[in-house]
Amino acid sequence: MKRVTGGARRCGHWVAVVSTCSLMLIVAANGPADAAGCALEQQGEGRVVEIIDARTFRLADGREVVLAGIEPVVTEKARRTSALSAILAGRDVTLRGEDDTPDRYGRQPAFVFLAPSETLVQGQLLAQGEALFSGAVTDKDCASVLTAAEAEARQAKRGTWADPTAIKNAESPGDILTGIGRFTVVEGRVLSVRQAGATTYLNFGRSWTRGFAATISRRMVAAFEAAGTGVKSFENRRIRVRGFVEARGGPRIELLRVGQVELLGGN
Repeated sequence: MKRVTGGARRCGHWVAVVSTCSLMLIVAANGPADAAGCALEQQGEGRVVEIIDARTFRLADGREVVLAGIEPVVTEKARRTSALSAILAGRDVTLRGEDDTPDRYGRQPAFVFLAPSETLVQGQLLAQGEALFSGAVTDKDCASVLTAAEAEARQAKRGTWADPTAIKNAESPGDILTGIGRFTVVEGRVLSVRQAGATTYLNFGRSWTRGFAATISRRMVAAFEAAGTGVKSFENRRIRVRGFVEARGGPRIELLRVGQVELLGGN
């Protein structure tokens, strides 16, 4: 799936709860699709009349809605659309969120709940392995629900997680480069943390020009520090990062949200 820019609320960041094993892992008190963990302001309701793509649909009143907080997995278009259709086609839904401002494509970003069960659609897709958590959710309770749902699918090897290459190895930059423009999850050990101008580089390879790196802009450094993790502390740690792959010599993922990073156990 190529890069798609979301609405204004995707430009915020949320400060994660820190545990000894993970920067962004928050344990949900309820099930992964339980609305109780994501109680945002209601932004409307309606009946789904058309599935447009893997995370976008149209309501009977003509509004186009895009599922907030997730990115589609890289599979055949028909399969991705089918997963959402199986959950939403013809259903009545309630929309919730912090801001109903349309994105640049005129879509309303929202957390979507099936009526009357109040089941969170994003949670269902993540638990089936048919979507990836975006890391861009500002509400920590909603982020908790979504990360728990993804973790459930990953542990059970459902959907995209059945593929052993679903998480890319940071030591294989060539493999990561095949996903330019796509939302990708990468794991590995940070060998060095270096600053060049206004950018901090988390280098996973010994070659700065060809190896994989995650980049953090100067304005985001304070957000990591507020979350309890200075960027220098990533050095020699195993981490998991997620984001859109770019090619700047070697493959790069820009970290625009604290939630795009997880500290993994085992140094």
